[in-house]
Amino acid sequence: MAKELIKHAGEEKIWIFQGQMGAGKTTLIKALSKALEVEDEVSSPTFGIVNEYQSPLAGKIYHFDFYRLDDPDEALDIGIEEYFYSGNYCLIEWAEKIAPYLPDEFVQIKIEILAKESRKIHLQKTQDAY
Repeated sequence: MAKELIKHAGEEKIWIFQGQMGAGKTTLIKALSKALEVEDEVSSPTFGIVNEYQSPLAGKIYHFDFYRLDDPDEALDIGIEEYFYSGNYCLIEWAEKIAPYLPDEFVQIKIEILAKESRKIHLQKTQDAY
């Protein structure tokens, strides 16, 4: 599935993952990272806000988790604009917390919990979904 998502996204490098807590956002990001041959351990950057991984296929990959952000302006302090316009993959959890600062174009992945071990993935390329 991860390879299909990568194929569908094409050249788009900003990916937004939506879903309730425990829906599988980080799990899906781990699968995508594996498909991109990331050798680093992939984990949620909840406390550090951003993790950086290296991929022989894709170069740098940035993984963001804005769950603990109280004010969207705090994202500016870590230089999110530089990350977003770097041309590298930016995989973003809890993007709604920084909605005013998201680029206009991105891939939106919504994960819907159907049952304990069952999910439905909604994928679209979008502009200004927030």
